Amino acid sequence: MSDLIDDAPEGLNAPEFSVSEISGAIKRVIEGEFGNVRIRGEVGRVSRPRSGHIYLDLKDDRAVISGVVWKGVAARLTTLPEEGMEVVATGRGTTFAGQSKYQMVIDDIKPAGVGALMAMLEKRKALLEAEGLFAADRKKKLPYLPEIIGVVTSPSGAVIRDILHRLRDRFPRKVLIWPVAVQGAKCAPEVARAIAGFNALSPGGALPRPDLLIVARGGGSIEDLWGFNEEVVARAAAASEIPLISAVGHETDTTLIDHVADRRAPTPSAAAEMAVPVRLELLAWLEGQGGRLAQGLTGALAQRGQRLRDLSRALPRAETLVEGPRQRLDTWGDRLPVALERGVARRRVTLSECAGALQVSALRRMLTNEQRRLDHLAARLAPALERGVARKSEQLAGLRISTRAVEKDISYQKERLERAFSRITDAGARQVGELRTRLEATDRLRETLGYRATLARGYAVVRGDAGLVTSKAAAEQATGLEIEFADGRLKLGSGKPARGKSPRKPPEQGSLF
Repeated sequence: MSDLIDDAPEGLNAPEFSVSEISGAIKRVIEGEFGNVRIRGEVGRVSRPRSGHIYLDLKDDRAVISGVVWKGVAARLTTLPEEGMEVVATGRGTTFAGQSKYQMVIDDIKPAGVGALMAMLEKRKALLEAEGLFAADRKKKLPYLPEIIGVVTSPSGAVIRDILHRLRDRFPRKVLIWPVAVQGAKCAPEVARAIAGFNALSPGGALPRPDLLIVARGGGSIEDLWGFNEEVVARAAAASEIPLISAVGHETDTTLIDHVADRRAPTPSAAAEMAVPVRLELLAWLEGQGGRLAQGLTGALAQRGQRLRDLSRALPRAETLVEGPRQRLDTWGDRLPVALERGVARRRVTLSECAGALQVSALRRMLTNEQRRLDHLAARLAPALERGVARKSEQLAGLRISTRAVEKDISYQKERLERAFSRITDAGARQVGELRTRLEATDRLRETLGYRATLARGYAVVRGDAGLVTSKAAAEQATGLEIEFADGRLKLGSGKPARGKSPRKPPEQGSLF
């Protein structure tokens, strides 16, 4: 038989698959075998596109596996992957047919031990310190006695109760609480928003702005406190314009916000003690200072009184002080009459000398000279006036007034007036015609819409004793009726129907339609 029938070449009886079929089969095998796996490795390349997904590589010293964290999962992660971090990723294996590669869809990712977390913390700490956020010169001084204290913490924990109790014991103050999550994925963004929200409040607004902020949380593991090690929280604390006290964890716990805050408190209760002084101690100090002030004033007054008495004993008597001036006054009083008489005599001699220089003849000569000068000017004035009048007459004669231009203007104005009168007359006539036409149209409309036109269509107006009849009851009560048709009126009964007062007013009747 082998001689009669040729055997088919080897491999030709194998089934044929399309590329999509074999790719789908490989995907089902990988997803079936590795539906839920945990992989420990080092984070290599990390890519965060605008879509919100995270693409990364998990590697060790011999192999690399691509991984993807979808947008919804990335938002729930407590720790975002960074290059060089050793992590434990939980997810499922799958394939990407578009590039003929296998990858891991990551559902959760956590640092592989405390060592990795501390290494990442030290890296962030070095970065923030290099930017100067830990510098002592940028830390603000805490207010001595703040009016309002803002507290960023969980409203249901024991931390807020400890803070309020300690403030009540030391010095009661107004407290604004901003509730936040103090652990988990929501911790860091909520704490950062709370710090920024308190700083955004306007001083003197409906919601007062705090004078001091306290970020507090109880103790816990490094994973529980990790939200306060996030970079967003540290930068929000550094950007706060309000002085901030960090009270996260116990005394042995240290987070990034402790280095950035203006003051670090070992416990939330210690933060409340830093925020306000002891009221009783202030009252005692104030009382002591008041006593010292009163004692100092009493001593100063007594000292100055004694000093005044000592100085008064060293002063001379009042009689002794005025003896010299009194004697000088008596001497000047004796010399004054003689000096007055001597001054009057001296001034009388001076007046006589001046009066001797004034003579009547000199005054007459001055009057004569001024009269001559006046006559000379008067003689020159008349010819000057005549010359001025003549010059003005010549100028007036030179001005010729042409009546032709005036007559031409009068004629032009008369023509304009006649044209305007003609236009006004024509416009008035046109307006009267238009009004007459409108009036006639309105009268025709009145006739058309009047009740008489309605009578021509088969309707009638009924009148009784009291006037217009519009109901059956009124018609039964009337002694006589008058029915008006389009061509005349018909009387029924012995009574006399009432007439309308005004024949021009149409009868009032109900709707005919």
